[in-house]
Amino acid sequence: MTFLPPEDFLALPEQWSGLERSRVVILPVPYEHTTSFGKGTASGPKAILDASGQVELYDEELDSEIYTVTDGIATLKPLDLRCNDAAAVESIREKVLGLIKKDKTVVCIGGEHTISSGAARAHSDFYPDLSVLQLDAHSDLREEYEGNRYSHACVMARIYEFNKNIVQVGIRSQCREEADFIRQKKINTFYAFDLKSGRYGTHRTAWHDAVIGSLRENVYLTIDCDFFDPGLMPAVGTPEPGGFGWHETVSFLRSLSERRRIVGFDITELSPIPGFIHPQFVTAKLIYKLIGYIFSRSHSTEGKPAGNRDA
Repeated sequence: MTFLPPEDFLALPEQWSGLERSRVVILPVPYEHTTSFGKGTASGPKAILDASGQVELYDEELDSEIYTVTDGIATLKPLDLRCNDAAAVESIREKVLGLIKKDKTVVCIGGEHTISSGAARAHSDFYPDLSVLQLDAHSDLREEYEGNRYSHACVMARIYEFNKNIVQVGIRSQCREEADFIRQKKINTFYAFDLKSGRYGTHRTAWHDAVIGSLRENVYLTIDCDFFDPGLMPAVGTPEPGGFGWHETVSFLRSLSERRRIVGFDITELSPIPGFIHPQFVTAKLIYKLIGYIFSRSHSTEGKPAGNRDA
């Protein structure tokens, strides 16, 4: 038998992947225009979808098959962007906003981090009291990089122009301009060194309180894959040592989902390495886990049919 990678997230059967019924929508955005070191983010969405077919549908932590809690997870065709920079960002905003208005929780998978500007703008347009939470190794607050204001290195600067409520977590690489900007604008930036050295308390989850306490009730979450340590996530264009592991990340995301309302999220900057499959599997599992956290409190799987990964 020949293995055919799934076109839909998790390779869900049709009754659990239709757009009309599903409360969650996966939007692949294979946009890559400004990558400055390692290349390949345009291949990230397909690699994640391919790997997702091997993710088990049952989550032992949540004791549920998450896709049933959400009444399905729909996957749209990759967004075909035949434009760059401001025009591309606006196309993403329009697409995401249209889905939000249909009462969908939208998950964008990139693609370079620039895509987050369009998705965050759509959510900011819809939710007037919104924080944008960034998990990242880099501040991404440059005014311009290599002559481009829409570089992946400027995405949070562009978001700050329309939403001043940004919170940064895991930062461990930035230029002087960004450090000065953070101080001048009093941006809530939680540096990796401080989080890991016990500045916010000696308990391993003490920093959760500090981060979550700085957020408003509604949160848009943007995750750059280089937030993780390169040992777990080597398939990124700009890796930085000293990143975060799996359990400390999902522990924080669970705390976040229990205390704030995550209204949408994106995951960006996966640059697949040929023949090296674990980074895209980690990313696919993280997406499924986070969807589970978002929906687990307010929904029940009781009475829903069980899926079968081996069928």
